[in-house]
Amino acid sequence: MTYEAVLLFGVSFVVGYALLALTGWTYPLATPQRWVLQAALFVAVGAYFVYSWIRSGQTLAMKSWRLHLVDRSGSPPTLLRAILRYLLAWNLFVPGLLFVSLAGAGIYWNLLAMTASVLLMLGLSRLDPDRQLLHDRLLGTQVIRD
Repeated sequence: MTYEAVLLFGVSFVVGYALLALTGWTYPLATPQRWVLQAALFVAVGAYFVYSWIRSGQTLAMKSWRLHLVDRSGSPPTLLRAILRYLLAWNLFVPGLLFVSLAGAGIYWNLLAMTASVLLMLGLSRLDPDRQLLHDRLLGTQVIRD
């Protein structure tokens, strides 16, 4: 996940810079501008994952670790399944996002809550008989080693 985050930093930087340069927006962004930027980044990151998964079943980081995303037949997922997997994978952040939106705590507590959320949701995969995350279980996909 760390390697994937490093790669996504580059994707996010390019998309964010391009959007801000093309629109002429400067910081601090107004709320509607911030929502547009966040939506653009959400779509760009999703496009990276979906394209990688349907093309070869691997992102760049997955290639380094020799991991493949496959469906029940052993093939890379379909476009619809890859899109749904990207959207459903955000469940890893749901407990943390609930804390952030309801508690109104400071930045450090929010970061701790988001980290704990991801670790908790990843830890729940240990309870699954096949060690799958919720989104893979629901969609019939799995990550396998080469």
